[in-house]
Amino acid sequence: MTVTETTSRTLEVPGATLTYDVREAVDGEAAPLMLIGSPMGAAGFASLAGHFPDRTLIMYDPRGSERSVKADPAGRSTPDEHADDLHRIIEAVGRGPVDLFASSGGAVNALALVARHPEDVRTLVAHEPPLASMLPDRDGALAAVRAVHETYQRSGFGAGMAHFMVVATHKGPMTDEFAAQPAPDPATFGMSSEDDGSRSDPMIGQNIISCTHYEPRFDAIRSAPSRIIVAAGAESEGEMAHRGALAVAGRLRMEPVIFPSHHGGFLGGEYGQTGDPEGFAAKLRRVLAEA
Repeated sequence: MTVTETTSRTLEVPGATLTYDVREAVDGEAAPLMLIGSPMGAAGFASLAGHFPDRTLIMYDPRGSERSVKADPAGRSTPDEHADDLHRIIEAVGRGPVDLFASSGGAVNALALVARHPEDVRTLVAHEPPLASMLPDRDGALAAVRAVHETYQRSGFGAGMAHFMVVATHKGPMTDEFAAQPAPDPATFGMSSEDDGSRSDPMIGQNIISCTHYEPRFDAIRSAPSRIIVAAGAESEGEMAHRGALAVAGRLRMEPVIFPSHHGGFLGGEYGQTGDPEGFAAKLRRVLAEA
C-alpha cells in the first residue's frame, strides 16, 4: 500500500481560517476516512491514523483549536457552525461522501453534519457524544456543565479544568446537589491556580456549553442515507459521555457498539493520554467493513 506524505491545507470560512490535513492512500479504493474530535485537533489522531495506511485520511483542527484561528477567539462556537465547517472541508477535498469517525464533541458536530448535509457522510461512527441534554438527569447534568464554565470565567484555566475533570469523570446521575458543589482545588489535579486572564480556551470556554446543550435533529438523522453507529467505551461506563452515547443510540433506535478502553481509547500518548489504539483501530475497521 502506497501512502503519500500528509499535506496541510487552509480554508477560509465565515469567522475562521481552518487548517486540515489530507494523507492520500494512492492505491486505496475505499472512501476517505475522516477522523475528528472537538475541540481536539488533528494531532490527537496520530496513533489511530497509523493503523489505516490503506485509507485516505482527512483530519482537521476545529475552529478556535490549535492551528484553526477564529476571528473572535473567545466567542462561542456551535455544533451547527462546526458541521458547516466539516461540509466545506469535504467539498474542498472533493472525495465525498466520506466515512467519518467522530469522538466526543466531534461526535456531536458529526450528528449535526448528518442532519444538515446528509450527502456528505457514508458511515458515521459517533463515539461518546457528551450530550447532557439527552440524559434522564439532564437538569443536573446541564447545571454541572454550566458550573464548570462559570468556574473558568471566574477563576481561569486551572480552576476550570479541575472542575471539568470532576464532572467529566463522575459516574452516574448528576443531581442538583452535585452541580452545586464548589470547584476543587486545581492542585488536586496537578494544575496551577494562577489566572493569566485569558478566556478563550477551546473546550471550557468556546465549546462546552453549546456542545453539551445541543439537541440533535433525530428525525433528520434517521431519514438521512448515512449509516450511523453509536459507540461507547468499555471502561467509561457511567460517565456523562458514555451515557450520552447510550441516550443517542436509544433515540436512534439502535444498540450502541462497545469499543475498547475509555473516552480517549484511540489515543497512544497524545496529550499525555493512552488508551488502546491498536484494539480501538481493529474495532473501528471491523465496524466500517460492515457498511
